[in-house]
Amino acid sequence: MKTVTASRITEAVRDLAVTAAHDLEPDILDALVAARDRETSPLAQSVLELLLHNADIASRDEIPLCQDTGICTIFVTLGQEVHVVGDLAAAIQEGVRQGYEEGFLRKSVCDAVTRNNTGTNLPAVIHVELEPGERCRLRFLPKGCGSENMSGLKMLPPSAGIPGAVDYIVETVVNAGPNPCPPLVVGVGIGGTFEKAALLAKKVLLRPLGRPSERQDVARLEEQLLTRINREGRGVLGLGGCNTVLAVHVDTFPTHIASLPVAVNIQCHSHRHKEVDL
Repeated sequence: MKTVTASRITEAVRDLAVTAAHDLEPDILDALVAARDRETSPLAQSVLELLLHNADIASRDEIPLCQDTGICTIFVTLGQEVHVVGDLAAAIQEGVRQGYEEGFLRKSVCDAVTRNNTGTNLPAVIHVELEPGERCRLRFLPKGCGSENMSGLKMLPPSAGIPGAVDYIVETVVNAGPNPCPPLVVGVGIGGTFEKAALLAKKVLLRPLGRPSERQDVARLEEQLLTRINREGRGVLGLGGCNTVLAVHVDTFPTHIASLPVAVNIQCHSHRHKEVDL
């Protein structure tokens, strides 16, 4: 039995909030460099160079990569042999509060009806998954809403099949234009139920960038989507070129015989996320 205290969870979440705002993961930086090097549009190539320069300044000076420091989603993987001493949810929320206060990060969360700012960037959205063993993993995803607002979900009829799903995914990304600040990372969830598809689409954003699905048919689908979207030529910040998306990640789940849910979660080039195993 492993014991993890609520105070340790709070400390970890606080640190994740601050570092995620400042430091892009190496796979994102590598993808931006690769995009710059293959870019066919001089203007788009120049913008990619500026994005890399921005990332360097943010990390070096410990300032946010983007002024929109996001609404936080935390994925918790909790082993059944882990004993959390204290309130897990409260500990996570307190970690977000401390991170946004001490890290001088913009607090963007407001009441959905009154639009009054909560003043703390709380509440964060928390998902907990149980598994055998003693692992306690926290995965932190602060999501800016320029990209989140361009996401979508559609309940397709099964007769639409995968070709219909592909058309919907491509249409959603292409019609987003420059609003989500491309080049993008696109998460796709196919199957399950209404809410399961959306959860799949968001969680799959955390897969290392460009790592294909373990299912060969799904990996081929990811490559097809990447090619089709980039062929449309919307490009970096909507200025044209061959890099509308850096990667498309797809996850699936069995669904009802009468249903085909398809969710598209769009992430901007400032793909901030961090994780830690306690």
